[in-house]
Amino acid sequence: MTDAPPRAELLLDQEVPDGLRRELVAALDALGAPPARVRRTLDHRGAADIPWIVLVSLPLQAFLSGLGAEAVKDAYEAFKGVVRKAARPAEPAPGALGAARPARPLVLRDQATGLDVVLEPDLPAEAYDRLVGLDLTEFAVGPLHYDRALGRWRSVLDEATG
Repeated sequence: MTDAPPRAELLLDQEVPDGLRRELVAALDALGAPPARVRRTLDHRGAADIPWIVLVSLPLQAFLSGLGAEAVKDAYEAFKGVVRKAARPAEPAPGALGAARPARPLVLRDQATGLDVVLEPDLPAEAYDRLVGLDLTEFAVGPLHYDRALGRWRSVLDEATG
């Protein structure tokens, strides 16, 4: 019996346009992520039920380790741009009632541990630089967020449990 090769899972909110879906798949493919199975959230769920706009589930530590390679620098820059585009709130139609929706992040989920890394659209460059060297074994519980004041990725829940 052989093990199936790892796959990435890409779960998209209904609001994500097809063009952006294609960009996300291409960006992940260019970075060497396993082939992605793409699904969309169910129509009957409300936007308030989903705090993220895109959830990418993959063997995260291997993916992050590969991002540091010189050969993928251009692909990594493209990936950061797609993250910003995906998480940016949609502009309300002119004359539409209601406030603009807040930005919702793209979330990377490690398939092995279930650990989530939250990528907000306005992350500074150093957050991505530190993400490449992130050792997921240092964390027991997520989600991980980038702390701008401390200049590091952290899990508040890990810190709270000691």
